[in-house]
Amino acid sequence: MRSAPTILHLDMDAFYASVEQASKPSLRGKAVIVGGLGPRGVVATASYEARVHGVHSAMPMSQARRLAPNAAYLVPRFTLYRSISDQVMALLRALSPLVEPLSLDEAFVDLEAGGTAWDERSARLVGAKLRADIRAVTGLTGSVGLAASKMLAKIASEQAKPDGLVVIEPGTERAMLEPMPVRTLPGVGPATGDHLRRAGIHTVGEIAEAGEDELVRLLGKAHGHALYAMALARDDRPVVAERETKSVSVEDTYDVDIHDRVRVGLEVQRLADRCVRRLRGAGLSGRTIVLKVRRYDFSTLTRSETLRGPTDDPAVVREAAARLLDSVDTTGGVRLLGVGVSGLADYTQEDLFAQAAGGAGEEAAEAEESEPAPEPRPEVPVERRWSAGHDVRHTEYGHGWVQGSGLGRVTVRFETPGSPPGRVKTFRVDDPALEAADPLPLVEAPPDLPEPMRPPEEPPPRPLEG
Repeated sequence: MRSAPTILHLDMDAFYASVEQASKPSLRGKAVIVGGLGPRGVVATASYEARVHGVHSAMPMSQARRLAPNAAYLVPRFTLYRSISDQVMALLRALSPLVEPLSLDEAFVDLEAGGTAWDERSARLVGAKLRADIRAVTGLTGSVGLAASKMLAKIASEQAKPDGLVVIEPGTERAMLEPMPVRTLPGVGPATGDHLRRAGIHTVGEIAEAGEDELVRLLGKAHGHALYAMALARDDRPVVAERETKSVSVEDTYDVDIHDRVRVGLEVQRLADRCVRRLRGAGLSGRTIVLKVRRYDFSTLTRSETLRGPTDDPAVVREAAARLLDSVDTTGGVRLLGVGVSGLADYTQEDLFAQAAGGAGEEAAEAEESEPAPEPRPEVPVERRWSAGHDVRHTEYGHGWVQGSGLGRVTVRFETPGSPPGRVKTFRVDDPALEAADPLPLVEAPPDLPEPMRPPEEPPPRPLEG
């Protein structure tokens, strides 16, 4: 473990909910809960105002509604969250080439590798400037932990929440960890915590006192060794730069099981199109199409088909997904569907006529030319869906967001990130003056991203070897 607190952990504060509060002036300072709103939905993020009522991430949405009936319940807007995450990650990469993202709102940074910090003082200055830059660029807050290891930096950022900075100085780790509950350590979930509690072990200090042999006896060799090392504040894991994306996928869980085979097919087509949009957004293509189906009895089936070359053609992906669906029995009902693409590449195979025809090559192409074209299928009307929290635009009232919909009506609050709380209007769901819109930026003119950061002083020269 290094001798200076030069590993930084950033965790954005209640990220999804904070984005929604920043973009919706009427929700600032109020309880906001983001997640799936159906009966099977779960909480993705709860604002700090909602957490006061006991709401937390991964909680069933039905339970959250009982605890906080007056909160604002919103569907996630991942396109906006990703764009803001990109801004934050750019700030981190200005500090070091070694940035390890853990999610859209969380990452480790090796400041020593970037030459931006080498001791407690310089690390603290970097952390403070990073928090100020994040606020200037995004309008949001993040909490920063600084320590000599990844484990301790993450613990420090948790202590810093919300909107703070905590530095754990080398030499103080053991004393800090000893009184903390065992669940503080990474990898200690509810099951392991209960197992340790039944053995009379409640704190990190008691883990260390129990000894390595006892922990191996209780938890097994691998887990016991790892937990004992963490209790002694030993963690030599390096910060690893982000790994290459291996697949792109989308999936939906349905509030009510889908039994109609035609509807299942239409959903698969819609998911295929969404997957391709995400694929193209990342500048990628892929060779293997994957279909995921979770049935009424919670059994999950996956089917895949590998094409002759990589593609980002929505027609090719749709047709492959439809062929895969033909091999799946959906008689009892479907509760989840997903479409993914793997075997990724940064180029596209141009000649994919055979893939679209089922991979039969030139013979299939010739047969297509000689056979009459099939009759076009009648278009299925798609009902306009207005999801709570999503952006809309009205020809008269301008930009707003959906507060709710039902019984053929949709209620919209018209406001923007820079406006005062706006007024509310209700329209028919098919009102031609109302249309879906792209999210507005949280900060109208964010400052330019900083150049790679340089410390305020040069580090002391190292002694010459030999």
